[in-house]
Amino acid sequence: MFTGIIAAIGQVTSVTPSGGDMRLKVATQKLDLSDVSLGDSIAINGVCLTVVELDEAHVSFDVSKESLERTALSQIAAGSAVNLEKALAVGDRLGGHMVSGHVDGLGKVLQLTPSARSVQFRIEVPANLERYVAEKGSITIDGVSLTVNQVGPGWFDINIIPHTMQETIIKEYNVGTMVNLEVDLIARYLERLLPGQSSDFVNETL
Repeated sequence: MFTGIIAAIGQVTSVTPSGGDMRLKVATQKLDLSDVSLGDSIAINGVCLTVVELDEAHVSFDVSKESLERTALSQIAAGSAVNLEKALAVGDRLGGHMVSGHVDGLGKVLQLTPSARSVQFRIEVPANLERYVAEKGSITIDGVSLTVNQVGPGWFDINIIPHTMQETIIKEYNVGTMVNLEVDLIARYLERLLPGQSSDFVNETL
């Protein structure tokens, strides 16, 4: 489980294809690895991955064919910047919202509009996820916990303040950038629990 509060921006140092999946090595920059062990979970752009190798400054992960097909990790390469967050520990402050690290679908940046010192982004959302996106509700984009400002047919808007822009890879987004989306866990479970409600939502747990 994660919070959607990015701890550091890492840099991909190598991407090695292997038997249909890939080994991903990341320089963790300012992320503290002193409490990280083999087998621990770290979210890379919102995708929960298992540490298979590490040293003082790098972590490596095996990314499955399933994850490559369902997330934007297939688009990263050596030199790419990535959002990093370690798994939530018992007693940690929940600064964002509850994030599972299981990507529900891909969104696309449709528009960037300056708004005072912030930037408003319009994100295209897949049709099967639209009903889980609510105005002033929570959504995770590339692992970042964000608040939805406005929703429309096939899209939603978010407002990115200067701090979030500086501390995440959102500053690198352009029109057409593909992003990992995870909708609010509470919205998904409420739908399944409400009497008489049925869902065609497919659980895309990776």
